[in-house]
Amino acid sequence: MRQVLLLNVFFLFSITCFSQTTIDGALKTKEGNSVSGASVTITKLQTDDILDYGISSKDGSFSISIESQSNQVRLNIRAMGYKTLVQIIANKTQTLDFVLEEEATQLKEVIVKSDPITRRGDTLNYAVSAFAKKEDRTLADALKNMPGIEVLSDGKILYQGKPINKFYIENLDLLEGKYNLANSNLPHKEVSRVQVLENHQPTKILDSLVYSDKAAINIKLKNSYTFTGQAEVGSGLSPLLWDVNLTPMLFTKKQQMLTSYQANNTGNDVSQQLKTLTIEDLMNQFENNSEKQDWLATQQLSAPRFSEKRWLDNNIHLLSANYLQKLKKDYELRLNVSYLNDYQQQEGSTNTQFFTANDTIALAENKYNQLYTNTLEADLTLHRNTKKNFLKNSLQFQGSWDSQRGSIQTDNTPLTQNLSNRYFKLSNKLKTIFPIGEQLMTLNSYVGFNKTPQSLTVNPGQFEDLLNDGEVYDEVTQDIDLNTFYTNNALGFTKGWQSFSFNPKVGLQFEKQKLESRIFTNASSIQDNIDNNLDWTRSKAYFKLKTQYKKNNWRLEAITPVHLHSYQLNDKPLQKEQDFNRLTFEPRLSINYDLSSYWRVRAATNLSNQFGTINQVYYNYILKNYRNIQRIDAPLPEMQSLNYSASFRYRNPIKSLFFTLSYTNTTTENNLLYSNQILENGASELRAIEEDNKRHSHNLSTRASKYFRNFDTNITLNVNYSLQDFQQVLNSEITDISNQNWRLKGKVDTDITDWLSVNFESIFQFSKNKIQSQNNQNITQQFHKFNINIYPKENQYLGLKTEYIKNNLFSKNSDNFFADLIYRYTWQKKNIDFELQWNNIFDIKNYKTVNINNYSYIETNYNLRPSQILFKVRFSL
Repeated sequence: MRQVLLLNVFFLFSITCFSQTTIDGALKTKEGNSVSGASVTITKLQTDDILDYGISSKDGSFSISIESQSNQVRLNIRAMGYKTLVQIIANKTQTLDFVLEEEATQLKEVIVKSDPITRRGDTLNYAVSAFAKKEDRTLADALKNMPGIEVLSDGKILYQGKPINKFYIENLDLLEGKYNLANSNLPHKEVSRVQVLENHQPTKILDSLVYSDKAAINIKLKNSYTFTGQAEVGSGLSPLLWDVNLTPMLFTKKQQMLTSYQANNTGNDVSQQLKTLTIEDLMNQFENNSEKQDWLATQQLSAPRFSEKRWLDNNIHLLSANYLQKLKKDYELRLNVSYLNDYQQQEGSTNTQFFTANDTIALAENKYNQLYTNTLEADLTLHRNTKKNFLKNSLQFQGSWDSQRGSIQTDNTPLTQNLSNRYFKLSNKLKTIFPIGEQLMTLNSYVGFNKTPQSLTVNPGQFEDLLNDGEVYDEVTQDIDLNTFYTNNALGFTKGWQSFSFNPKVGLQFEKQKLESRIFTNASSIQDNIDNNLDWTRSKAYFKLKTQYKKNNWRLEAITPVHLHSYQLNDKPLQKEQDFNRLTFEPRLSINYDLSSYWRVRAATNLSNQFGTINQVYYNYILKNYRNIQRIDAPLPEMQSLNYSASFRYRNPIKSLFFTLSYTNTTTENNLLYSNQILENGASELRAIEEDNKRHSHNLSTRASKYFRNFDTNITLNVNYSLQDFQQVLNSEITDISNQNWRLKGKVDTDITDWLSVNFESIFQFSKNKIQSQNNQNITQQFHKFNINIYPKENQYLGLKTEYIKNNLFSKNSDNFFADLIYRYTWQKKNIDFELQWNNIFDIKNYKTVNINNYSYIETNYNLRPSQILFKVRFSL
C-alpha cells in the first residue's frame, strides 16, 4: 500500500512541476457559421517561437495548452479565405471566441516546400518523399529514417517506444499483424505519406466510448488504384548463389491483394516477413494459449547479434497469398495463406563456463547442425467494422513438420542428435459487438485444438547414472505427445455515462491437456517407469470491470478483475495428483495526462497472478536436450507480480523532435526454487523445490530522435538499463544471482551534398553477473556501422557498408571488421535496377561472441559465410 501511495505522490509531483495554461474558444463568421480547419498558434512575443498550435474542429472550437513563464503571448489565427488575426493575450487559462472576416486570398506564384511532418488532431502525417534516401527502395527503408518511429531487426514497428496495435494500407487490414511482408516489398515511391494514428481504437463502434493509448500506422498511397510490387532475380558465387523475389500487389477501394514467392540461399531470412508483430495480435496469441511449445531441442549455436547475411547458411522458399474483398453491407472477406520451407546449416564451437557457489565447470563443444523447417498457415476471416456494429470471425490452421539433426564433438567423443518437431493447430475465434437499447453487448468466443508430437534421439546414451545404473549405453530416445483443447468464452457490455465508460464482462476459460512422454534406450537395465501420463485440467471463471474516465487532458483506466482458478493434475501410473483452487483479485490502474500538445505523462500499476503451465509440472524425467534432463515433481508454481511503471513522452512534429523516458519496477513472489545440478561434463539436472523467494527487476529506457530539415539529418539516441536480482539452487546451495545490463545506441543519417550521404550507428553493451558476493568477469560488446553512399550520376549509386564488432571474451578479446560494396545502375526509362554486390570483402571466416545467462557464460565461435559476389536485376511492377 505504501508503494502505491508513493507512486501517486510521484505522479502528482510530476504534474505540478509544469506551469500550464489552457486557452480554448471558438471561431465564427459574421453570419454565425463555424470556421473549421483554421490554424491557431501561440508564439512568444520576442522570438515568434511556437509554444503550441491546434486546428479548429468542425464546430470551430479549439483548445491549446502551453507552458511558459511569460506574462503575455501572441495568438495567431490563419484560415484560407479569411483575414489573418493576430492578438496579444495574457498568459492565463481563458476562453476566447473570435469572429473572422472574410477576405479573398490572392495566391502568388511560389515554390512550396511542404513540412516533412504535419499534425491534424490525433494523426501525424510523414511525407515519405522527405525521408526516403536515394538508395532506398522499399517502405521499410523509408520508415527507418522517420523520427519517432523505430523499426526493429525483425521488422516490428515501434512508435514512441511502443509497438503499434494495427497496420493498415488505405485503412484496410490486409495482413493481420504480419505487416513486414508489405513493408519489405512495397516500393516507397508508391506511397504519399505514412500516417501515425495516435490513441487509435481499432473497433469503430467503441471509438467514442473506450479510450486507447496505442498507436496505429496507416499507409496512404498516391493513387486510388495501385498495381505495384517488385520483381528481383539474382545469381552469384561462391558457392553458387541465387536470390528470387516476385511480389505483385493490388490495392483498390474494394479489394486488396498481395502475393509473394521468395527464395534465396544468400543469408536473407525472409521468414521474418511472416511473423505476427502487432501488439494486439500478439496479446491474442498469448491469451488464447495458441503458441507452439518446443519441449525438445538439439544443442544449437547462439545466433550472432549482427547482420544475418554474414552468418546465416540457408536455403529458403516462401510462398504467401493474401486477398481482401469488400462485400455488401460493409463486410470484408480476407484469406491469408503462407508456406515456408527452409534448410539451414550451422557450424562452429562453444566454450561454456558454469558458475556455482563453490566451483566453475568448463565445457567445450564443436557443433554442426542441420535445421529443416516446413510450415503451412491459413486464415479465413469475415469482418465487419462500422460505427453501428462489429463482427469478426477467424478460422485458422497451422501445421509444422520441422526436424533437426546435430553432430557434437566433446573431448574427441562424437555425439549425434535427431529431432522430429511437429505441431498442428485448428482454431476459430469470434467477436461481435451490437447495440441493445443504450448499451453495447460484446460476445467473445475462442475454440482451439492443437497436437504436439515430438521425438529426440541421442547417440550415445546420456545420463548413465540416472537411466542405466551407471553403465555406458548406445542410444536414448525421448518421445513427447501433447494434446490440447482450449476454449475461452465471455459476454459483456459497454455503457457510456458523461465522461465515464463502463465495461463489465463475465467469462469462462477451460483447458484440457494430455501429456504422454517416454524415454527409450537400447539398454536392458534402464530404470522402470521413465514415463509421464499426465492429465491436466485448468479452468478460470472471471468477472472483469473496466472503467475509463476521459475529460479534457485526463485519461484514467481502472480494471478490477476477480478470477476463480481451478487446476486438476493427475498421473495415474505414478499415483501423483494435485487439486488446486485460488480466488484472486488482480487490479490494474493507469493514468494518462496531457501536459500540453507536446508532453504526456503516464503512470500505471498492476497486480497479477500466474499458476504455471503443463511444461512446469511433470512428475518424471524428460530429456530436453542431450545434456539437460528435467523432472519437476513439485506443487503448481504460484507467481504473484506487482508492477509499477511511469513514463514521459514528448513529441513535436513542427520541430520533428521526439523523446520518451520510461521506468518499470517489478517484484515477483514465487513458491518454488529451481535446483540445477551441474555435472562434471556440463550436463545439468533440473528439479523444483518448495521455497518462497522473490525476483526483483528494474528497467530504465529512454529514446530521443530529431530530424534537422535544413541539414537533411536525422539523429537518434537510445539508452537502456536493466537489473535483475533473484535466487536459484546451484549444486544444492541456494545462490543469490544478480544480472546488470547497459545498452547505449546512437545513430546519425545525413545528406552532406546531393551526391554524398553517410550514416553511422554505434552500440555499446555492458553485462555484469554476480553470484553470491563474487563478481564474474564483465562482458563488453561493441557494434559499429559506417556507410558511405555516393551518387556519381542521377542513375548510379555506389555504397560502401562497413561493420566493426569488438567483444571482450573470457578467453581473449575478438575484433572483426566487415566491408561490403554495392554498385547500382538504374535504367530510368524502364525503372530497372542492375545491382552488383560484393559481400564480406575481406573474407572474414569466423566470429566470436559471448552470451551471459543466470549462471553461465557461453562463448561462441561461429563459422561465417565466405566472401561472395552477387548480381541482381530488380524492377517495380
